[in-house]
Amino acid sequence: MWALFMPTFVFSEISITVYDYEDLKGWSQDRHEDALEAFLETCPDLDAEDWKSLCAKAQYFENAQLFFEAFFLPVKITDGTPGKFTGYYEPELSASRYQSDRFRYPIYKMPDEARGQTPWKTRREIGEGPILRDYVIAWAEDPVDLMYLQIQGSGRLKLEEGGFIRLGYSGSNGHDFKSIGTELVRQGIYEPHQASQRVIKNWVKRNPIDGKELIYHNPSYVFFREVTEVPPSKGPQGAMNRSLTPLRSIAIDPSYVPLGAPVWIEKQGVPAMNRLMIAQDTGSVIKGAQRADVFFGFGQAAGQKAGKLKDKGSLFVLLPSKRALALLPERTK
Repeated sequence: MWALFMPTFVFSEISITVYDYEDLKGWSQDRHEDALEAFLETCPDLDAEDWKSLCAKAQYFENAQLFFEAFFLPVKITDGTPGKFTGYYEPELSASRYQSDRFRYPIYKMPDEARGQTPWKTRREIGEGPILRDYVIAWAEDPVDLMYLQIQGSGRLKLEEGGFIRLGYSGSNGHDFKSIGTELVRQGIYEPHQASQRVIKNWVKRNPIDGKELIYHNPSYVFFREVTEVPPSKGPQGAMNRSLTPLRSIAIDPSYVPLGAPVWIEKQGVPAMNRLMIAQDTGSVIKGAQRADVFFGFGQAAGQKAGKLKDKGSLFVLLPSKRALALLPERTK
């Protein structure tokens, strides 16, 4: 079938190739039932009729692997940029509802004037400008922790006065992300393997003036929203306003991969990762047809694993069969 010739459609720099499941490394060894469970978390919210029909079938299909093979085709979309995989997690920060000498870094929801303006103010302009008090959710204790919260796009705040606040991604200022760890390496302060979150945090504390400038090196700024509808036992909400599943949910670029779609990933590195994921999230730095961010879960251990993931690889989006074939030129169908 498709494995015999793998039809490809190329326009501009975009290439679309339909594959057979036999071409996917480790496909038959995966736990497809775990992916199906994650798919069911968000598929009821998909609007297109073909997706709705598949979601209804998924509720009662006993063999998860057969379900995906029967109704989807793997499609590889490339845009000329090599595949890249990173990881993210849900961090926990110390914070307070009230500003003080200890808690003095505002965590903002999306300002009205920032909506629809791309790009908006830079991180420096926001940090050195007047406090946007009408948009403060809470106050963080550490600026580096706040930046990493913004990089992850969601998290929990452990309040000084008791209780927790759960945060979800609301939007960004539209500026490109620049890594402060990479900047420390460029300056010769650390080697690449040394620039962890903990090391950067301690360096900023020891060098408050240069540390402030280091943080401003990254002009990107993320805004949050309070999430009240997700119980602590479930994962954080992704871009589809449903809970993410550790090691089954990924963030993708929705310009190329539909939110809610199954995605087969073949991550290189040690260890390699070949598994079926569900595209349930996005991120301001996740750009490109072969770009994905793997969700590792909550807490410090998840953060350590996520922080180590920087590997090459490929991803294949599983599209409903008719939708996948419609992408190809008439002569190859």
